[in-house]
Amino acid sequence: MNNKIRVNMVSESDISVQGHGVHTAYDEMASALERRDDVVVIRGKFGEQVDCDVIHLHTFGMHAWRKMAQIGPRKVVSAHVVPASLVGSIILAKYWLFAARWFLRWYYNRADKVLAVSGMVARTLHDELRVPKRKIEVFYNTIDMERYITTDKQKVDARKKLGIKPNDFVVLGNGQVQPRKRLDVFIQMALDLPDVTFIWIGGIPFKQLGADYAHMHQMMTDAPKNVTITDVIPHDDVFDYYAAADVFCLPAEQENHPMCVLEAAGAGLPIVLRDIPEYNDTFAGDAIRCQDDDFAVAITKLRTDAHFYKQQQRKTKAIAKRYDSNEAAAKLVKMYKQLV
Repeated sequence: MNNKIRVNMVSESDISVQGHGVHTAYDEMASALERRDDVVVIRGKFGEQVDCDVIHLHTFGMHAWRKMAQIGPRKVVSAHVVPASLVGSIILAKYWLFAARWFLRWYYNRADKVLAVSGMVARTLHDELRVPKRKIEVFYNTIDMERYITTDKQKVDARKKLGIKPNDFVVLGNGQVQPRKRLDVFIQMALDLPDVTFIWIGGIPFKQLGADYAHMHQMMTDAPKNVTITDVIPHDDVFDYYAAADVFCLPAEQENHPMCVLEAAGAGLPIVLRDIPEYNDTFAGDAIRCQDDDFAVAITKLRTDAHFYKQQQRKTKAIAKRYDSNEAAAKLVKMYKQLV
């Protein structure tokens, strides 16, 4: 096609830390676009101007600033981060949050279109960061769900590879180890349910820059014997953990639209989340939503009630259908064309 739209897709995670959801979201979006024949995707190309129609940014560091300043192409920013995302993620965030809020307001307002990854992010963009409503569009994170579909054989093979016994009941969590993810709740579940296997994917990718690093590191070191906490691992290796698991659980107290939940949905796992308002327009009704004292109860019910387990798997399929990336890519190309 001669009228292909050219998009420079940019995430500084390409050249820095990749063990987080923003990188996964960027990679999934770029890959979905690359499967189409009506768009040319140029990834990164930091430090140079790219001949393109649209620059689509996922991060906001030094290299992204230069891309934002490039004259000519329209600018689209995926808003994965709002001020609340920084508290409980980066060291001493509450002391410099005012500066981050000012910068995010400036950065998002420079874009021609800001894609909010949830309804709550959209409200924050408008109410707190003063982005005009005409610039904001809710555009949920999506993934290629087919990549995560797991057969019985793949489950058996994954358990052998990871050293998990065939009859173990496995609860999987995923995310950077930081206070807002509430690994402490995950560990408490393991203490309450000593005959259940708990695995948490993800270490502390930003090391000493991570919020409350010393305490987080100590908690990982002192975890009970039925808990395995990996370090940051390559994304391709994550598939084995989803294949081996029986349930996915994320007790985080602040999220926007986490990629790990979508991955779990693709793998067909019942999903247990904290009951927070960020999920009201995304996973409400299809995931089990808990407070601190309810998580172990939910895990036990999934383990002991086969009918309830199957019921939750059916609800998981609804999430997978809703957030598949192929349909999202078509919507994104349409938006690009409207911009240019």
